[in-house]
Amino acid sequence: MDPVTERGYLALTGALTDRGVDVAAVEARLRDQRIETPSWAYGNSGTRFKVFPQAGVPRDPYEKFADAAEVHRVTGVCPDVALHIPWDAVADFSALREHAASLGMGIGAINPNLFQDEAYKLGSVCHPDAVVRRQATDHLLACVEIARATGSNDLSLWFADGTNYPGQDSLLERRHRMRACLAELHAALDPGMRLLLEYKFYEPAFYSTDLADWGSALTMCQKLGDQAHVLVDLGHHAQGVNVEQIVAFLLDEGRLGGFHFNARKYGDDDLIVGSTNPLELFLIYVELTGEAAAHGRADRVASMIDQSPNIEAKIEAMILSVTNLQDAFAKALLVDRAALSAARRDGDVLAAHRVLLDAYLTDVRPLCAKVRHDLGAAPDPIAAFRASGYQERVASERIGGTPASWT
Repeated sequence: MDPVTERGYLALTGALTDRGVDVAAVEARLRDQRIETPSWAYGNSGTRFKVFPQAGVPRDPYEKFADAAEVHRVTGVCPDVALHIPWDAVADFSALREHAASLGMGIGAINPNLFQDEAYKLGSVCHPDAVVRRQATDHLLACVEIARATGSNDLSLWFADGTNYPGQDSLLERRHRMRACLAELHAALDPGMRLLLEYKFYEPAFYSTDLADWGSALTMCQKLGDQAHVLVDLGHHAQGVNVEQIVAFLLDEGRLGGFHFNARKYGDDDLIVGSTNPLELFLIYVELTGEAAAHGRADRVASMIDQSPNIEAKIEAMILSVTNLQDAFAKALLVDRAALSAARRDGDVLAAHRVLLDAYLTDVRPLCAKVRHDLGAAPDPIAAFRASGYQERVASERIGGTPASWT
């Protein structure tokens, strides 16, 4: 580390030690943190109005892994990349797995696409036509085979299914159709595989969404079986929803499968993680490191990023999301749990609140920089990435072909 960062680290750890914090234990937890980045965030993306292309974006999944490996190189905690099918379809998934391994990387969750085919105008697994439901189910089953070939254990499912007008379809029949399709998928999973079911309260359907909230996702998972878990996307909630409370409840039920971390101001904005509401991010980690974690219920909660860098540099945007997650996790690990419990027992509302604020307002950047240094990564990841010349090199090399894009 540079002298300035090292002095900051020594001053911070001295203060934390005085507060009774086991700094070595905190650093060990931070070194074990794992964050999965999404393949689609490295390609061109945009709003519903415009996609703004960037120089040097990947043209195939192999180049996406090269970009993701840069994020892992400077942060030290991002060894896995989620795939989106068919956006990331290749002729030989075993070869893609070997390529990832050659970069020190692995393949994370498999994300089926059930919203872009022409047949899905009225839904996929909820469609009134059994032929379309069969098409959607077969695609899901094909993704199980891809998971086997790539060594992935998670299928991450988001459905655009819903209706735009009252009377368009039976709300209950749609739910029953989804359950029948997903039951077939659940039965096809290998031991150790998981079905992660995502919800979203609106868009693209505007009257009803078939999985609109955490309750509908949870009850569906409970009906499907033990290998079905709920996935929480931070952008998929109405304004004012208490996401950290949802996290606590799902942990308590043993059904929290993972996150799609991002940030939003108005809707499903898919902004850089922690960019608009860093306090919410911290409070989510407070739950993830709290009572439920003490009972082992957070052991297999996947930390996945789902963001769409539309106007910002893609790799740097991903690096910033990762470092924001590192910071939030570090702050949550600094919460004085004994003091918090005592204040709660005494009914001292403000004392309990101040315990959280003490942790949240701590500048943990020197601590996280030291952890990254210990991992062989970069104390200042964005500065290290910019100094590497990687972006300039791929911009000059990736000429021709079709840039990856979700459109």
